[in-house]
Amino acid sequence: MTTNSAPFGQMMTAMITPMTSDGAVDYDGAARLADYLVTAMRNDGLVINGTTGEAPTTTDAEQEQLLRVVLDTVGNRAKVVAGVGTNATAHTIELARQAERVGVHGLLVVAPYYNKPPQAALAAHFTAVADSTGLPVLIYDIPGRTGVAVDTSTLVKLAAHPRIIGVKDAKDDPAATSRVLAQTDLAYYCGTDMLNLPWLSLGAVGFVSVVGHVAGDRLREMIDAYGNGDVHTARQLHYALLPVYTGLFRNQGAVMTKAALDLLGLPGGPVRLPLLAATDVERQQLAVDLAEGGVKVPA
Repeated sequence: MTTNSAPFGQMMTAMITPMTSDGAVDYDGAARLADYLVTAMRNDGLVINGTTGEAPTTTDAEQEQLLRVVLDTVGNRAKVVAGVGTNATAHTIELARQAERVGVHGLLVVAPYYNKPPQAALAAHFTAVADSTGLPVLIYDIPGRTGVAVDTSTLVKLAAHPRIIGVKDAKDDPAATSRVLAQTDLAYYCGTDMLNLPWLSLGAVGFVSVVGHVAGDRLREMIDAYGNGDVHTARQLHYALLPVYTGLFRNQGAVMTKAALDLLGLPGGPVRLPLLAATDVERQQLAVDLAEGGVKVPA
């Protein structure tokens, strides 16, 4: 495995959107967090305006400014991928073109949620978005959120598009993932943290992680160890991180990640409805989970 095989880097974090106490986007905090993720957490790519970034509740203007801030902050140190997926193809195309104007390196396009389009309609949606800009596209396959999986045959068909180059895979189906990897050159990024190591064994080029907010440096070590043939070290890192994997998903990922960042003294802030902040009990348990997983929480 080489970095060249990973179009947007190997260690990517789906970044939360920091907010101020009144619920506004905290652009200064976003800059500080992006720098931390690249410098301290060893990310070579960031996904901005994804689900973990609360994109369903941020405006198009907020998303555009957030992309500008992150791009200005990380410069050429990391790739920036814009989450642009919505459940309306026309709106997704608007966001894709907006992201292209800002200067991002690629697009993350989730399967349309709630609509539950059949496979032919999914293919038409992804094709229309990929045709709308000159940017490379990652398909985001996460049926647990969208209500529809992107079938193997659909992914194989879409792989023929010159700008559809990869998948953020959160389908959690090793058989389906294996079939697509065997039949295409799509770059696969694991989108379920608990499956990071198993997906490397299937042929994933890297991760789009939530846990990368607090343990990206160790996930980077896992990628490097596995790529160098040191499966034992990669496995030990996986086992050591199990409490962190559990802790950040006891509630919705954005909720618990913002709580974790707050515990670590990093920019996070509140979430927007329909999400609610972690409770005191959840925060106390999270502190235990992080400590057990080797993340140092200030006293």
